[in-house]
Amino acid sequence: MTTSKTKKRGTKKSKPAKKSSAKRSPGAAFAVATNEKKSTAERAKAFVEAPLATIASDDTLQASLDVLRDRQQPIKVRLAALQSLQAATFSVIEFEPHREDYFATLRELVDDPDEELRQRVLGILARENDGYVQKRLLEGLQDPSKALVPPEKALQLLSYDVHAEAYPVAREILNAPPNPEAKREALRLLSADAKSAPVFEKLLRDKDEDRDIRQISAAALQSVKPKRFQEQARELLLDDNEYDDIQATALTALEQFGDEKAVGKDQQLLNRVDELGSSKSAKIKKSAKRFMSRYGK
Repeated sequence: MTTSKTKKRGTKKSKPAKKSSAKRSPGAAFAVATNEKKSTAERAKAFVEAPLATIASDDTLQASLDVLRDRQQPIKVRLAALQSLQAATFSVIEFEPHREDYFATLRELVDDPDEELRQRVLGILARENDGYVQKRLLEGLQDPSKALVPPEKALQLLSYDVHAEAYPVAREILNAPPNPEAKREALRLLSADAKSAPVFEKLLRDKDEDRDIRQISAAALQSVKPKRFQEQARELLLDDNEYDDIQATALTALEQFGDEKAVGKDQQLLNRVDELGSSKSAKIKKSAKRFMSRYGK
């Protein structure tokens, strides 16, 4: 009697349905972005997903700007709207008809209570060399009660397009800085101002000053008064008690920008740099070697 063997077949597990990989249209994404019934996360993601939808028409632009300026909207959604609109500015031709409305709205937001949004808006306008924002930033530096951002941030933003009226304010801050960061930013802003050369020189020679302030001063003096910087760099190198990093900066600057004829004839300086070639500091050694390969005989 032949017995037939029956194979047990297991029940096949049903495969999970594949998620649709179809990307939603810009219009559909925009509808989600401006729908207050959707979650904050959904709306923020939708705004970032389709930046050109924000400027597809005047209606979509105004709807986007309404979200951006509405302080009752979740800040995450407002920031996403700003990111999307700013991304749309790179499509220059499509964006041009909406440019005036966009930047007018940004100017309305320079006093926004949310610090992150306010700083982003100020950054965008400052990079556009917007006169209104430059004026407001200067006012805040002169009167802290009107400040839109901390002084160091205001100075940084003003440095995108420095006008003469910013220099006196920066000098005042440099003389009486509210914090070390503001002092650094004031010095950087003044680095193109030839009238500030005596300040750079004084700070560069001050051994009690922070090292980074002295480095910034060295770069600024080299930029506006290269001959005077060369004189100062020489004195720094001849000083046995000067810091290694400051001497390395002086060596590098003279090696790259020094007056070849004058430096090559300065035997006292050449002898000193030759000595520095035996320094314990690897940075000094390297700089001295490069210097001597150019000027040494």
